[in-house]
Amino acid sequence: MEDNKKELKTIDVINIAKKLWARKKLFAKTLPIAFVLSCVFILGFPRYYNTDIKLAPELGGSSIGSSTLGSLASSFGFDLDNLQSNDAITPLLYPDLMEDNGFVTNLFNVRVKTVDGSIETTYHDYLQKHQKPVIWFVPIDWMKNLFRSEQKAEERTIDPYNLSKDEDAIAGSIRNNIKINFDKKTAVISISVKDQDPLICKTIGDSVKERLQEFITDYRTSKARTDYEYYMKLTMEAKQEYEKTRQQYGRMADASTNVALKSLELQLEDMENDLQLRYNTYTTLNTQMQASKAKVQERTPAFTVIKGASVPIKPAGPKRMIFVAFMLMLTFAGTSLYILRKQ
Repeated sequence: MEDNKKELKTIDVINIAKKLWARKKLFAKTLPIAFVLSCVFILGFPRYYNTDIKLAPELGGSSIGSSTLGSLASSFGFDLDNLQSNDAITPLLYPDLMEDNGFVTNLFNVRVKTVDGSIETTYHDYLQKHQKPVIWFVPIDWMKNLFRSEQKAEERTIDPYNLSKDEDAIAGSIRNNIKINFDKKTAVISISVKDQDPLICKTIGDSVKERLQEFITDYRTSKARTDYEYYMKLTMEAKQEYEKTRQQYGRMADASTNVALKSLELQLEDMENDLQLRYNTYTTLNTQMQASKAKVQERTPAFTVIKGASVPIKPAGPKRMIFVAFMLMLTFAGTSLYILRKQ
C-alpha cells in the first residue's frame, strides 16, 4: 500500500513537470520580461554605503554584580555590572537619543565632503540638495513641488523643537540613516550610518560618535560640574573678603604703630580674629572646590573604540542581483500556478 502511494506521488510530480515543460514557450516569454522589468526597476534606486562603529563606554559600577543575582544573570550572558547605574539615563536609553530633535539637528552643520571632492558643504545642505533620488519617485516629487507654495529663502536660527516642514523632513532622513543600538550582554554601543557617499558615511559616523560621547560625558558630570562651579563662586567671594579684610587690618596696624591706646589694641585684636575667620572660611571652601574638581574628573567616563568608522569600499545596497533572482523565482512560481490552475 505504501509503495503504491509513493508511486502515485512520483507519477504526479512527473505529470506536473511534463505539463510545465509543455508550456515552456510561456516561460520563455514571462521570465525574460520579468528579468528586464526587475533590472529596470532596481536600477532606479541609488546605491548606498554602510559603516559601523562599536564603542564601549565606562559605566557606573555596582555591588549587584558580585551578588547571587549577578552570578545567576552572568550565567545567562548578562553583565549586571554594566547595566546597573545610579544615573537616570541608563545606556539602554542611548538609542532613544535619535528621537530627540536637539540631538539630530546638532548634525545639520557638520561639514561633509564627497569622496570625489565635487561637493563640500553642510550635512543639511547635502541631504537637501545633493541626494540622488529614486527615479520612479521623481514625477511624484515634481507634482508635489508644482502645487507647493513657494517660500522665500531666508536665514534663520534653527529651533530644534520648532522645525519647519523642510527641516523636519531632513531630520527624518537623518533618523533613517543613523541607528544607535546597545547590546545588553556586552554593554557595547553600536552606531550604524547609511549614506550614498562612502566618505560622508564615515564623516557622519565619527560625528555621531563624538556627539554621543559629549552627551554621555556632560550628563555623567553635570552634577559634579554644578557643585564645582558653586564652590568656585563661594571660594572667589571668600578670597575677596579675605583680601579686603587683610588690607584693612594692615592699614590700621600701620596707623597705630606708635599709638599706645587700649581701644586701638582691641580693634586690632577684633580685626585679627575676623581676618583669621575669613582665612579659615577661604581655605575650607578652597578645599571643597578642589574636591569637587576632582569629582568631575572621577565622573568623566572613558570610552574605548572597539571598531572605528571606515570608508566603505563596496556599496551595501540595494542588492540588485538578489532582487532580480527573487523576481525571477516569483515569476516562475506565478507562471507555474497559472498553468496548473485547473488541476
